Amino acid sequence: MINVINKLKKEWFLVGMVIAIALATITPELGKSGGLIHLDKLTGIGVAIVFFLHGLGLSPSAIKAGVSNWRMHIYIQAATFIAYPLLWIIFGDLLLAYMPAALAFGFCYLFVLPSTISSSVTMTSVGKGNVPGAIFNASLSSILGIVITPLLIQAFMGFEGVELDLVASITSIAKLLLLPMILGQLARPFLLKFAERHKSVVSKIDKYVILLIVYNAFCDSVANGIWSSFSMQMLITSIAICAVVLLCMVHLIQWGARRCQFQLADEVAAVFCGTKKTLAAGIPMATVIFGSNPDLGMILLPIMLYHPIQIFYCAILASRYATQSEQVKTASSH
Repeated sequence: MINVINKLKKEWFLVGMVIAIALATITPELGKSGGLIHLDKLTGIGVAIVFFLHGLGLSPSAIKAGVSNWRMHIYIQAATFIAYPLLWIIFGDLLLAYMPAALAFGFCYLFVLPSTISSSVTMTSVGKGNVPGAIFNASLSSILGIVITPLLIQAFMGFEGVELDLVASITSIAKLLLLPMILGQLARPFLLKFAERHKSVVSKIDKYVILLIVYNAFCDSVANGIWSSFSMQMLITSIAICAVVLLCMVHLIQWGARRCQFQLADEVAAVFCGTKKTLAAGIPMATVIFGSNPDLGMILLPIMLYHPIQIFYCAILASRYATQSEQVKTASSH
């Protein structure tokens, strides 16, 4: 019994993920976006704090190194905007043959979306990866996606009349990411020693934020009836496809990163930035691209399913990477 308790304490993050999902199925109205506790705003504050701490902890030379790593940048953007869309080119006809067109096009939409910002950077941080590189690529992906995503949708699906506000999107990214980072950099001379003294607490903040994001994501899924609006067979098939796509892409990107002889920190950033697909930007973009399409709910189903799956699996993967990173660091010090 004591061994079990000790094991659970060691894996508290994974246990917390399971608890967050269980709570979401019971209390979706509490944790959904715009719900009783406005968890979406709370997680936004949490993400800002995580980015502030990144800014606090990063030296200017580390930031410069992150921006200058062009091989990793090309690799990540190619994974997001070439490898994923290729899935539709290869399997699109098969999906259209075996499921409703709206749902099949939903997978097309999932494949052409840009990466997330907050969770990909946060996961990279948890996994002891290249945080400056992740910040640069997540931001670049979001900006490129504003143009590339509707262009690919138009090429694959033939929708027209796409009009997205580039300036507003860049501004929101800057507020979410760059402002806390800049404030962290400015506060570095004053707060760095304090943060280092309380490293045990500071290092866990990003994991707490991920737990809140997981709870919020699953609450949104439950509250939006994502588990009850479709037949069980269709739902299970969609979940299976999302899981298989994620697993295959994670291992493909890992394999490619090792073939390119990336350092472990760069591999971590490549995996989390290259496999993530944004729900936060995906839903607003969908309402613009597809307008008042009555099948919008079914089109959005794949990204609604993929989002919590990617958070859950990548959180587990991040913990494994963190352990691997510590082992590499320990081995190199001896």
